Amino acid sequence: MNKDENVLHPCRVYKGCGFDDDDLSRPIIGIANAFSDIVPGHFHLRQVADFVKKGVYRAGGNAVEFGVIGCCDSVGNGSFDGMHYILPSREIIADSIEIMAKAHKLDGLVMLGSCDKIIPGMLMGCIRANIPAILVPGGPMLSGPPFGKKVKSDSTAISEAFGMYQVGKAEWKDVKNLELVTQPTCGSCNFYGTANTMSCAAEALGMVLPDGGAIPAVYNERMRCAKRSGEKIMELVERNIRPSDIVTMKSIQNTISYLMATGGSTNAVLHLCAVAYEMGIDTDLIMQEFDRQSTQIPHIARINPASNIYDMEDFYKSGGVPRVMEYLKDHINLDVMTVTGKTLGENINQHSYLYSDCNDEVIRPFDRPFDTLGGLAIMRGNLAPDTGVAKPAAIAEEVRRFTGNAICFDSEEDCEKALMELKIKPGHVVVIRYEGPKGGPGMREMYRPLKLMNGQGLALTTALITDGRFSGTNNGCFVGHISPEAAEGGPIALVRDGDKITIDVYKKELTLHVSDEELACRRAQWSYTPKKLTGYLARYAAMARSADKGGVLDWRK
Repeated sequence: MNKDENVLHPCRVYKGCGFDDDDLSRPIIGIANAFSDIVPGHFHLRQVADFVKKGVYRAGGNAVEFGVIGCCDSVGNGSFDGMHYILPSREIIADSIEIMAKAHKLDGLVMLGSCDKIIPGMLMGCIRANIPAILVPGGPMLSGPPFGKKVKSDSTAISEAFGMYQVGKAEWKDVKNLELVTQPTCGSCNFYGTANTMSCAAEALGMVLPDGGAIPAVYNERMRCAKRSGEKIMELVERNIRPSDIVTMKSIQNTISYLMATGGSTNAVLHLCAVAYEMGIDTDLIMQEFDRQSTQIPHIARINPASNIYDMEDFYKSGGVPRVMEYLKDHINLDVMTVTGKTLGENINQHSYLYSDCNDEVIRPFDRPFDTLGGLAIMRGNLAPDTGVAKPAAIAEEVRRFTGNAICFDSEEDCEKALMELKIKPGHVVVIRYEGPKGGPGMREMYRPLKLMNGQGLALTTALITDGRFSGTNNGCFVGHISPEAAEGGPIALVRDGDKITIDVYKKELTLHVSDEELACRRAQWSYTPKKLTGYLARYAAMARSADKGGVLDWRK
């Protein structure tokens, strides 16, 4: 630019931050950092950001960092005050990244985050901005000592332990000790829950450098990956490789294959629908693709909660996402672009594993799977006409077909109260409703009731269905994301105590054994009064779409 243009250029205001002309002559790379002192998964992201900056500077760029909110599901799911901000926070994250990237005319984006809604929110935001972008997850924490049936414990062991305490199977001092030892380091939760599922799914999608989804937070390789990401964003800027070149229907198909193979969190269905929505892809196609692949892609990786032995650290050392994609290479699209600047096929062929031995009790080849069922299942039936989601990878074979009698609760709190009073009995199908995107509002996770049921010894004799969500760490027999949700008059709102319900994971069916005539009578008597809301949740509830549409905000309805 000439002298006059330089004086008038909008970026001149950066000089108020100490930059000079040389700084402003370089590409300006925004670092969207979800660091906070609140969340273990983000506690170390300042250090990660420092290494990203080193990479950006080394490659000739100028890094400018800004903050993004990042809530913790375990704290923020609202079990104490009924407010459910976690899923709604995803839209704020997407909005803030879009706004900062566009308003400040950034040349590229590096996004740092770890936890459940932060990763998809960042993907949604960079798709909207559509400037060169790369995602750097913070990585999983290490595990705690053995507890119960698990060789390595995780943060949710506390809920299971409390359930055991309720029925006299654990002492109070053991429950309290778990608070100190199950989360021994910073990082996202050490099991294959939504946080690690979405970090690894983002890698399978092509938006994270190979291995970047699963490197433990405290490994020095995590910092080297961050530095390489800072260098790589400069290449993406130079070549003008944007999210729209990477996130396509073909790369989403690859991600679904990865999720089926690894038994990812049910929340990944919700988030991939939202990512597809931002790309202008019909979410019905995404649900159909999940359904199609559930019969074609077997379960080839076992990680807690699908395993009582192996955690995210074991998954990483066994080859992580690159190993899974290598084993899937005959069944996925290898010609898709990735943030390496190369195709997925090139990445697979050129990948060098730091740990040469693959533990085949963690990851197995395609022709020798742990289970021929895919890790996720799209459920349908008169109880879920617009679909529900189950996770066969975490459901024991004994309860993949389950018939029981409904016991209904109109909130998670009511269910937890019944569990505290030991009112849930073998043979019950627990129904938790009015917890969907609109009804919650915010679609809270139901991991605590299932963990309490597990601790009380009910995992193989009960089931739980909900229009809310589940954590990726849950096990037992469960179906979530039931659509339409109760607040929109879905059939789940019409279930009554004692009704017979059948869950058949093999047939992917969810059946309420009540006649159409009886349901019509119940519908005529049904009414719903929305909660009185203020602030952001009021806006969210007014615009939120159902789970099968990704829970996105749609002002065009």
